Amino acid sequence: MNEQKLESTEEVIIIGAGPCGLSAALELQAIGINPLLLEKNAVVHSIYQYPTYMQFFSTAQLLEIGGIQFSTPNEKPTRREALQYYRDVALRRELRIRAYEEAVSLSRTEKGMFRVETADRFGGVRIYEARFVVVATGYFDHPNMLGIPGEDLPKVNHFFEEAHPYTGMKVAIIGGSNSAVDAAMEILRVGADITVVYRGEDYSPSIKPWVRPLFESNVDKGRIKMLFGSRVIRIEERTVTVESATADSSPMVLENDFVLALTGFRPERSLLTNAGAEVNAESTVPAFDPATMETNVQGLYIAGVIAAGRAANEIFIESGRFHGALIANHIKELIQR
Repeated sequence: MNEQKLESTEEVIIIGAGPCGLSAALELQAIGINPLLLEKNAVVHSIYQYPTYMQFFSTAQLLEIGGIQFSTPNEKPTRREALQYYRDVALRRELRIRAYEEAVSLSRTEKGMFRVETADRFGGVRIYEARFVVVATGYFDHPNMLGIPGEDLPKVNHFFEEAHPYTGMKVAIIGGSNSAVDAAMEILRVGADITVVYRGEDYSPSIKPWVRPLFESNVDKGRIKMLFGSRVIRIEERTVTVESATADSSPMVLENDFVLALTGFRPERSLLTNAGAEVNAESTVPAFDPATMETNVQGLYIAGVIAAGRAANEIFIESGRFHGALIANHIKELIQR
């Protein structure tokens, strides 16, 4: 079999074109390096997957990257404004982004370079080499699966986009964190019959403090049914079966049209581990130097939420955007030695 032809040799390859990957690219540009970004979807795909009418909790200033102003007439920017901001930044700075090209393997060559193999939407395979690699992949592509019968039915969704499709429908929402609460509040406005199934015994402490009173009020008034200490054990075409961990009664069978399984996401670490990076088995946090973002593998860096492991809510755009400067400064030092 013939060896795959090398597409290009780069100084730096960034895997992932989310806000933190873009920020790293801008910081590298500032020191004279023009990195190649590999993105398996569209630019800032993680933000694209947010609910359609979502508004950020952060101000526009805290979402800015590369010193480029994020202007909005609103106190807090919307999803749509963020999409426009980040894609405009990418276009204005002429970032080299290979969209819809997924990095499927990462390894070290005998000469000490990194070898990145990619696959595009049409089955095309490309090989790149780079002196340095920054892994800035998010975690929204890998939802935590329930592992129950019926989870693969068309009526089940692990992402909430907007309320309209659920108008007047019976909807079961699995989960009790912000995503589940926000979805319930939006769906309530379109007249849905909502049951929230949550394994916790009380409201999650992570619920935004300005949302929790409104949510609790709707539960108290019977507008939203809240089942604590419970879990869905089976999903069928017209029903869901819910089991209570505290009740002695038999599982409940509820009429149901749609299920939103908003149970969080799991990080994907195979690119890092295959390249020799150490990852904590329990927390899934990669071993890295917080001063440089370099992993235990020399020349291999991480940026953004991938540095947080399972505790993905510990790193946001506001903090992850600064990882790029740490990486660029370290690479600059290495090059100048």
